[in-house]
Amino acid sequence: MSDALLQVDDLERHFEGLKAVGGVSFHVSPGEVVSIIGPNGSGKTTTLNLVTGALRPNAGSISLDGVRIDRARSVDIAEHGIARTFQNGRVFATLSVADNIEVGIHSTLRAHRPFRRLSHLFLLRWIPLLAELFVAIFGTPAARRERRSIDAIVETEIDRFEARLGPRRDDPAYSLSYANRRRTEIARALALKPKLLVLDEPTAGMNQSETAEVLAQLLQLKAEGQTILLVEHKLDLVMTVSDRVIVMDGGRIIAEGAPQAVRRDPAVIEAYLGRRRHLGGEDAR
Repeated sequence: MSDALLQVDDLERHFEGLKAVGGVSFHVSPGEVVSIIGPNGSGKTTTLNLVTGALRPNAGSISLDGVRIDRARSVDIAEHGIARTFQNGRVFATLSVADNIEVGIHSTLRAHRPFRRLSHLFLLRWIPLLAELFVAIFGTPAARRERRSIDAIVETEIDRFEARLGPRRDDPAYSLSYANRRRTEIARALALKPKLLVLDEPTAGMNQSETAEVLAQLLQLKAEGQTILLVEHKLDLVMTVSDRVIVMDGGRIIAEGAPQAVRRDPAVIEAYLGRRRHLGGEDAR
């Protein structure tokens, strides 16, 4: 689609002959929340890894805002506007909550990372390293202005989770509860101000109350116009927050559409629960 923010066409990924993703095509429009659901092993996380550059596709194309990114490095994809969280949660254990969030801004820094475009050139990477060391020791007016901007962004994201992260902003991440580590990871992704926020099971391991908090925060992000690509197993959350739902099974898309239409699709019911039960636990009669 010409107005799509993210466009995925005929995406494929093989692992030693096993086709984990086979011919997947979909789009995400600006401001849209699209969820990918499916049984374990259906290819959901592999698809996210392909979109975010953690894996390279064997075939197909991925475009963000009209620019091909399927052969780009993860860091370049992040700079172009995709931020993500991970299924198993990834924070820097010894860094504080505030420092973890600040890491999310790293790819956008200019004054603190002079000559950053040279960092991927082996013979010249010493130039940006020395320049960054100089800025860290002596500072510059531009770096001080950027520092104030960084602090403001970090405070904004902590305020988003004020009740949970506010009192813990200076605590090391290893001391946080599992749910607060996940909140810190989401805040870090949002600090990038991404065009597309990619969330891989953001409520995994959370209880009902914690899941309800994340749902409220996702609905708030949706109201603010944040574009989201979401993988999640908790169907009540998916059905509440999503504009569209994509269902995968065996590395392929078996259904796509509005949440309630997908929920009633016979192929989806079969993939999740077999022939006898509807999604949501109602007997099929």
